[in-house]
Amino acid sequence: MSGKNFQGLKDQAEGAAKDAANTLGQATQDAVNQITDASQKAIDKASKAAQDGVEKATGQAAEAMSGFGKKCGFKK
Repeated sequence: MSGKNFQGLKDQAEGAAKDAANTLGQATQDAVNQITDASQKAIDKASKAAQDGVEKATGQAAEAMSGFGKKCGFKK
């Protein structure tokens, strides 16, 4: 095999390896982006649920105190 043919095969192999590495890198980045998006959505949902729970508990506590005040004669 001549040196020129060998160099051509070497160049092709290097190009294919670079293309494969770029494709793998892009696929990895896409997967990371999807995981990040899913994680952020889960965090947002959990935060919203916690906030709703706090608001509900606060409302229930206010109602309970209002009822307690009425029973004790503080409010009418």
